[in-house]
Amino acid sequence: MPDATTFGLFLTAALVIAVTPGPGIFYVLTRSLKGGRGEGFASTFGNSLGGLVHVLGAALGLSAILMASATAFTVVKLAGAAYLIYLGIRTLLGSDEAPAEISIEPGGHRDAFYQGIVAEVLNPKTALFLLAFLPQFVNPQGSVAFQILLLGCISVFLNTVADLVVAFFAGPLGQRMRESVRLRRGQRLLSGGVLIGLGAYVALSGEKR
Repeated sequence: MPDATTFGLFLTAALVIAVTPGPGIFYVLTRSLKGGRGEGFASTFGNSLGGLVHVLGAALGLSAILMASATAFTVVKLAGAAYLIYLGIRTLLGSDEAPAEISIEPGGHRDAFYQGIVAEVLNPKTALFLLAFLPQFVNPQGSVAFQILLLGCISVFLNTVADLVVAFFAGPLGQRMRESVRLRRGQRLLSGGVLIGLGAYVALSGEKR
């Protein structure tokens, strides 16, 4: 299992990422604004289930890599660190413009739930991010599959809580997120800085852990 310091770092990074507005949050926000809180909650739980599918895939894939070679696992971690730094730089250089309106027709709670699952399962960026993010906090001496499942489930849980808050307060939150350039800039700088810092920390200290 990860030590206390590593686990604390994971929780901090996962929480910052969870509350950073992105496609998932804006999808739930749009659902909530157009179909009410019920559709927002349904789409949130759909996204969560789709995210767990990616977590399971990451656990199985990374376990196989470690079983094949400890060196290969180290390479995966360093490649993941580089990818996180890249995402951080791209985030810092991003625009503060409000995201484009997502075209969604209200279709009921069941449709929102299933569409949330499909949208998340078919999102390759989620799989790529988990493969880059989760290995940074894994202790190769322990059960990699269990650690990935645990950390992945915690990450999905934090994302779900953030999405539920968005669904519940969709009206004022939606207006605030779309109208406040300062808010969008602040979250962009914070999330970009966290990703770069995390990637740099892993790249520089990974050999010592």
